[in-house]
Amino acid sequence: MKSEAIKTYCKSKPYATEDFPFGDVPICYKLSGKIFAQLYPYEHDFKITLKCTADAGQFYREVYPGKVVRGYHCPPVQQPYWNTIYLDDFPDDELLNMIDLAYDTVLSKLSKKDRNRIREEQDTL
Repeated sequence: MKSEAIKTYCKSKPYATEDFPFGDVPICYKLSGKIFAQLYPYEHDFKITLKCTADAGQFYREVYPGKVVRGYHCPPVQQPYWNTIYLDDFPDDELLNMIDLAYDTVLSKLSKKDRNRIREEQDTL
């Protein structure tokens, strides 16, 4: 999947925003100010880091060894909750599922009021 398609998909999530808090790279996608995806779009370093649950993170690392690793940039205490995916030859459908999981993981941590508002928006799409 090309970086433009990934950007479009991340921005298509209800209330998702694109941000550059660390400079040009990574391109961050946030929900209510919380990052769910960090895209590194360069050909020589094409990867994405996604939020996840500890169990889902471990599952993906076991299914795609070497392609999915603990969040490389995170301190050790946060690494189980982030996966870095090297995108060369990675299945598009699986990547979209992982982006959905990242978004839903952040959504689940929001207040009940915010979750309900966002879910209502999702239902109307």
